[in-house]
Amino acid sequence: MTHSMRGGLALLTAAAIGVAACGSSSDKPSYCASLTTLKTSVQALPKTDVVKNGTNALKAAADTVVTNAKQVVDSAKADFPDETAAISSSVDALQKTVTQLKTDASPALVAQAVGNAGSVATAVKSFSSSASSKCD
Repeated sequence: MTHSMRGGLALLTAAAIGVAACGSSSDKPSYCASLTTLKTSVQALPKTDVVKNGTNALKAAADTVVTNAKQVVDSAKADFPDETAAISSSVDALQKTVTQLKTDASPALVAQAVGNAGSVATAVKSFSSSASSKCD
């Protein structure tokens, strides 16, 4: 075998190993990728400037969380029924409060929305901890 053929074989072997390594991430459940997206959207909630951008900005951020949570819950509820039920429940409460804010932006309701966002974050963190063995 010539030197260039051995070099080419080494490159092909390295490429095959690289492809196999990439393939291993596809062995993870679909909710792992969805979880990353959900975490990002949950982290964006407290950064939403309601004073500057109004309740529509909060509703848009909450709607993103709802959409991302639905993807996680739909794909993981068989494996993690308790954790996904907690996500669903906390997201439903957040969505309800945010909808109420559109007609009544009282300080009490804003405080409730903040609390609900915290509950969502806690539920997502709990699910993330439980799913870490399958997603990490």
